[in-house]
Amino acid sequence: MLTTQGYGRNTTRCIRTEFDFQPAGRRRVEGAFDGGRVSSDGGLLLLRELTESSGVFRDFASCFRDHRDPSRVEHTVEELLAQRVLGLLCGYEDLNDHDMLRDDALLALAVGKIDPTGEQRKRERDRGHALAGKSTLNRLELAKPTVAGDERYKKISYDDHGIQRLFVDTFLAAHDRPLAEIVLDLDATDDPVHGKQEGRFFHGFYDSYCYLPLYVFCGDFLLGAALNTADKQPVSGAVEELERIVSQILARWPDVRVIVRGDSGFCRDEVMRWCEDNGLFFVLGLQKNSRLIVEIEDEMKQARAISEQTGKEARVFKDFRYETNRTWSRERRVVGKAEYTTDKENPRFVTTNLSHDEYDARSLYEDLYCARGDMENRIKEQQLGLFADRTSAHTLRANQLRLWLSSVAYMILNELRRLALAGTELAHAQVSTIRTRLLKIGAIVTASVRRIRVSLSSVFPLQHVWWRVLENLHRHHVMRR
Repeated sequence: MLTTQGYGRNTTRCIRTEFDFQPAGRRRVEGAFDGGRVSSDGGLLLLRELTESSGVFRDFASCFRDHRDPSRVEHTVEELLAQRVLGLLCGYEDLNDHDMLRDDALLALAVGKIDPTGEQRKRERDRGHALAGKSTLNRLELAKPTVAGDERYKKISYDDHGIQRLFVDTFLAAHDRPLAEIVLDLDATDDPVHGKQEGRFFHGFYDSYCYLPLYVFCGDFLLGAALNTADKQPVSGAVEELERIVSQILARWPDVRVIVRGDSGFCRDEVMRWCEDNGLFFVLGLQKNSRLIVEIEDEMKQARAISEQTGKEARVFKDFRYETNRTWSRERRVVGKAEYTTDKENPRFVTTNLSHDEYDARSLYEDLYCARGDMENRIKEQQLGLFADRTSAHTLRANQLRLWLSSVAYMILNELRRLALAGTELAHAQVSTIRTRLLKIGAIVTASVRRIRVSLSSVFPLQHVWWRVLENLHRHHVMRR
C-alpha cells in the first residue's frame, strides 16, 4: 500500500506502509510499520538505572549554562545531553535519527521525562513528541563557551574546563581509596574529515584529510580527549593535558606514583623534562636511527643466531645510556630490543627514567611498555563503536563537543562493564557486542495514572545476564547509599 504526503506546493512524496514477502505455504506474508511505539532498545532500562544512580548526566549538565527563556523551554540541557549520549550508546550516530527517536517512550523514560509517551503534551508546542528533534539537538552541539547577547538560536554555553574535569573526577570516584601507582597512556589517532570542516589538513602518514585527536587513558578509564588538527605533531598539547590531569589527580591522591607511557610520537624532550621536573616517571618509544642500530649490533647477531638455531623468533635486550646530538637536554636510559623474526631484523627502542633495579631491560619492554597496546583497543572502541569520528560539523569547536559527547558515552559504557557486567559473559565485551546482545531488546511501554510498565521480549536469549546486571546495579546503589 502507498500513501502520499505533501511537502510543498504541487509536490507529493509516496510512502510505502505495507510490504509483501515470500508466502508461507498458502498464506501471504505481509509486514508494516504499524506496531505502535515499540522500542528496539529495552536495555535502556539498565542504562537508566546506572545513570540515575551515578548522576552522570546531572554532572555533565552542570558544565553547561542555559540562557534560554525558561517559559519557552521544552527540554532541559540535562535531558538534551542524556538523549544524545544514550542515542550514541544505542547505535544512533546521526542527529536525523532523533526525528523518529523523539517518539521512543523508553528512550524518553531513560532521559528522565515524566511523560515518556507524550500523551499529556499533545496540545503543547511539541505536539505529543516526548523528546527533542534533530534541530534542537543540533543547536546544543553548536553551543559556545560564551553566548553573545545578539545570539538568536545558540542560547546554551559550556565550560570546557568543567567538562575536562568530569572525566578525571569519574576516575577518582571509582576508587574507594587512593591507588599507589597509575600509568597514564598517551596516544593520537586519525579522525578523517569528509568535507570543508574548519581545521582540515592533509596528513601524509594517514594519507587523508583528518583531525588528530589526543587521548589520555588510565587503564580502561578515559581521562582526556582533545581534538587537535592534523598540521600538528601528535605530541602537541600533551604537556598541557598531562599538567591538567596530573594536578587534578594529585590534589586528591598526593602520594600516588605516576608513570607516563606513549609511543615514539611522544618521545620529545619537553615531555620527558616535564616528567623529570615534576617527579613523574615515563617509558616512551624511541624512534630508531643509525646510532641506535649500531649500539645493539652484537645483540642483533646473538638474536639471529638463536633464531636460526631454534627456528623461532628470538629477542636479546641491551640496557645503555644515550643522548641525541641536538634535541635532548640530557643523557637518559634506553633499552634496545634486538629481535630476529626468522626472516628479518626487528629492532625497537624505549627510553625511561625508571631504574634498572625496578625494571630490568626485558621486563621494562615486555611487561610495562608493550601493555600500552590495550589503549589502542579502547580508542578503536570509542572511534568505531561510539562514533567519536563523527566530526562532520563545520567548526572545530562543535566537533570537539561531539568528541566529548562520545567520550561521556564511553565513560558510561566503562562504568557499565565495571559495575554491572562483572562476573558475566559480557564482562570484557566491546561496545558493539554489548549493544547487540544486551541493549537491543524489543520493548513495549504502556503508561497509566499509577505506573509505567515495560514489557520486554519473552524470547530474549540472555535474560539470565540481564537479571544479573540489574542485581549488580541495585547492589552497587545500596552500597553507595
